[in-house]
Amino acid sequence: MKQFSEHLQNAINSGESKVNKNSLHRIAQALYGGFFIGLAFVFYVTVTTGTKEAHWGMIHLVGGLVFSLGLILVVLFGMELFTSTVLTAVACIHGRVSLSRTLKCWVEVYVGNAVGALILVALVTGAGVNLVAGGEWGINVIGISLHKLHHTWSQAFFLGVLCNIMVCLGVWLAYIAKDTGTKAMLIILPVALFVATGFEHSIANMFMLPLGLVFKEVIPTDVLLAHGYTAEVLESLNIGHVISANLIPVTLGNIVGGAFFVGLGLLGTEKLSGARDPKEVPAAESAPVNTAVSAK
Repeated sequence: MKQFSEHLQNAINSGESKVNKNSLHRIAQALYGGFFIGLAFVFYVTVTTGTKEAHWGMIHLVGGLVFSLGLILVVLFGMELFTSTVLTAVACIHGRVSLSRTLKCWVEVYVGNAVGALILVALVTGAGVNLVAGGEWGINVIGISLHKLHHTWSQAFFLGVLCNIMVCLGVWLAYIAKDTGTKAMLIILPVALFVATGFEHSIANMFMLPLGLVFKEVIPTDVLLAHGYTAEVLESLNIGHVISANLIPVTLGNIVGGAFFVGLGLLGTEKLSGARDPKEVPAAESAPVNTAVSAK
């Protein structure tokens, strides 16, 4: 229990540090956070392209494993990612940072992640990556994007909750690890679980769905029709629907999963144990914050 209290203290200190960071620094790191998660989705699309006849579970497992590169890069480079930034709720509930500053932090990271993801969309489109594997790469993006838009609002919300439970558990494991290699290894399976099962990550979707919107216009109509993507089928792939049917419910779900189920939930287990409140632990007694994670 003492060990868990130390990890909780690290999480509180990390949250305080993240919220008190200056805005330009935070946004710059968030740009890279969104960019790195987008790169992970590029990797995912590549390994799942041309696998229609393969075993569904194994292909999605491989896709989940390679997608974990995104969170590994974010954590090890100390960048900002909205889905893990919501863990700052722990520092907020302890009075270490104000609610207004915490929400400002969340908004800046969210916007920065979105810009970083969209920069990668432009690069991938400009590079003609949709033509990889005889054009199957781009068609795979269309299929993934449409799949993300077929959920009901409530399904998207709960898929977002489940996703960020796993993301934040992975980040919490990184608080526990002492060395870089162990941090990377501990992150892999939580991320692989949420990706392989199809849980929804708001920042990943900020890359994939805009990429689908672009490819819908870039890929020739005859190629789309050859894969069954008629105008009627592609009708749901529009900006308004992307925002209302996916990004809004998934973002809200990510907040609930990370801030409440993981952050405040784990804090609650500590409270029930009767252990000393982390906010009462003098700074000299608290474990040092791991800089690679606290900056994330």
